[in-house]
Amino acid sequence: DLIVSVILAVVVVSLFVIFYNKIFLVTFDENFATASGIKANLYNGLIAVLTALTIVIGMRLMGAMMISSLIVFPALSAMRIFRSFFKVIICAVIISLVCSFVWSTPAGASIIVANLIAFVICMVVGKCVR
Repeated sequence: DLIVSVILAVVVVSLFVIFYNKIFLVTFDENFATASGIKANLYNGLIAVLTALTIVIGMRLMGAMMISSLIVFPALSAMRIFRSFFKVIICAVIISLVCSFVWSTPAGASIIVANLIAFVICMVVGKCVR
């Protein structure tokens, strides 16, 4: 499972870096992306497949509840502070890493609680910044 997870992480990060501009356009404004000549359906399919693979592999490793919170909480937390697509992604990765590894909490509900605490902190910071 660990080898499959590492391979998936390398594939997802690589594809994201390679197709960043096109993924950004498709997720931001699909009609504009299509008008610009980008095959929006292809990139929507790529995003869907990579997300599904990540969820399925994550469910095998951590369980359904934990993988859903690890995908949702960091993104929501980052969106409370930043509006830029790139900044939200970078911040979500940092939040996820901090909540999972830096606090050295065991895999389980404590990571979800750490993500919830990070969400509340980001919500307060987001209200203070704006």
